[in-house]
Amino acid sequence: MNKRQKTILIEFGVVIAITAVAVVAMIVLKDWVNRSEAILAMEELGEKTLQYRRRNGSAPPQSWVDLQEKKLPGAPRLGQVQYRGLWIDFQSPADAILAYSQKNYRSPLVGHGYIVLLLDGRVKWLEKEEFEKLLAQQQSKDELRLIRDQYQSDDTGIPPL
Repeated sequence: MNKRQKTILIEFGVVIAITAVAVVAMIVLKDWVNRSEAILAMEELGEKTLQYRRRNGSAPPQSWVDLQEKKLPGAPRLGQVQYRGLWIDFQSPADAILAYSQKNYRSPLVGHGYIVLLLDGRVKWLEKEEFEKLLAQQQSKDELRLIRDQYQSDDTGIPPL
């Protein structure tokens, strides 16, 4: 190979490497922005839920949350919200999970986990294992039975979150 051919191969390799790094960076950036928007949407839902609780003294019903969810900015990024208001009562602690949404991103830097709305209005990002452990501690036998019954009657064969 002559000097010109070596230079072309080196330049080609550099361009390929830069392109690969740029593609990975864009995927990470896209996932990070999507997660940030989803968290903002859940925070908005949390604020509306706290306002409802202050006015009415209890957690809102599922139908109210469904209506609010459609109006949220960034709602498409939030995905399907699982609401646990039926299982919240006056004795529930402030860190009880009120609503959550599962998010699986392509980027390992952003990862897989859940956006969680706590009863006191705080929103957290929890890794999958941490979320499952916390939810298992908070679920009652009745809630687990209802989820199991829904799963058995569901034609899709996909277990609920």
